[in-house]
Amino acid sequence: MNFSLLFVHSTWVSVAFAILFPTLASAATPPKPQNNSSPVQVPDYLNPNPNPLQFPTKPQEVKIQGTVPISLAQALELAQRNNRDLQVAILQLERSRSALRESQAALFPTLGINSSLTNSGNGFTNNSSQSSTSFNGSAQLNYDLYTSGNRQATIQAAEEQLRVDELNVESQSLTIRLNATTQYYDLQQADELVRINRSAVDNAQASLRDTQARERAGVGTRFDVLQAQVNLANAQQQLTNAISQQQIARRQLATTLSLSQSFDISTADPVQLAGLWPQTVEQSIVRAFQNRPELQQQLAQRNISEQQRRQALSKLGPQISLAANYNLLDRYDDGVGITDGYSVGFQGNLTLYDGGSARARAAQSKANIAIAESKFATQRDQIRFDVEQFYSQLQSNLNNVQTSSVALNQAREALNLARLRFQAGVGTQTEVIAAENDLTRAEGNRVTAILDYNRALANLQKSVTSRASR
Repeated sequence: MNFSLLFVHSTWVSVAFAILFPTLASAATPPKPQNNSSPVQVPDYLNPNPNPLQFPTKPQEVKIQGTVPISLAQALELAQRNNRDLQVAILQLERSRSALRESQAALFPTLGINSSLTNSGNGFTNNSSQSSTSFNGSAQLNYDLYTSGNRQATIQAAEEQLRVDELNVESQSLTIRLNATTQYYDLQQADELVRINRSAVDNAQASLRDTQARERAGVGTRFDVLQAQVNLANAQQQLTNAISQQQIARRQLATTLSLSQSFDISTADPVQLAGLWPQTVEQSIVRAFQNRPELQQQLAQRNISEQQRRQALSKLGPQISLAANYNLLDRYDDGVGITDGYSVGFQGNLTLYDGGSARARAAQSKANIAIAESKFATQRDQIRFDVEQFYSQLQSNLNNVQTSSVALNQAREALNLARLRFQAGVGTQTEVIAAENDLTRAEGNRVTAILDYNRALANLQKSVTSRASR
């Protein structure tokens, strides 16, 4: 059964969500499904140099030429296409495929030929006899008829290692997808903080102009002006810090996406809820146990250790092989034709005593089996904890979105009332400043609640993943 991030489309859920979260009804509406037949379009100039050993040597080669807004879908496409950790995992998978083919070669015989052309004589000072030239050639065929299970165990171990690397590619792909998603949300949050702090600076500048005008009119005080100036300086400092965090978030995401050295990126998607999670926590835990590649990796690792144990014990069993040889011999100008011959035989080998080496290697593999089983149990418990943790975060952040949305509307209304009271002479500048700070904090809280919800949703999606759905 396929299981992936689903959106709730039923009418009663949509109506209930609109009633409970009126300010987020439009933001939480699931987007229309995209046509999977058309790939996400990404500008080619965002891709890195195809030469992995290339590195810039001049400042102009690393100078940022522009900032390109990208969507989350484009970010995920770039991550899957260019991330070097994923490329390394894919190369390791190809290496395991070659190792499997190497082990499967033991199913076939080996065939080789040798030849030599020799000229011989008595030397340069003795001419009593003429030199002679001879040709010698041979062909050998060898095949291991019986290896006491060593050959099959080697092949099965290579097959399991291939399985481990296949699962590693899958796990690495999921991790990179999660990293790109969460870092995209981090950049969204950094962009929103810049916007919010710029708005706070504008509000502080407006308040400073109002207090200065009131001071000139004789109805304000110097204390009010100083308060407004301090508030403006604090807002400008917060804006400076937000811009710095924005640059860091951009470069962090660019590193994960392995972007070109000459371009920066920004977020094109609006900040809104990414969707709803329709499963209960119990259903999510069970599906995570069924689908997480890490559990399958531990089982495959256990099978590898079992095959290695069989390989070690096979050295104590008989080894039987077939050997065939065919020879040609011809001495030129001797009046005798080509002579040939052949030999066919069986070879057997049995190790009677090896000092306990084989059984010691088997004991090591048996210990590795127990280690893999213990790691499986630990991984299983960690998966359950991850699901429960992210599910709890998802629920709490959904509640925080509602609370922060209400608080944002109240903060805006409070700021308008504080300004009206101050302009009417019945309020103080301190109240205006406090209301401005409350509005800035409320806007930041709402953005944080939405993006924390999206992060928890992305983590839960990775924790309860389905290989069949991709």
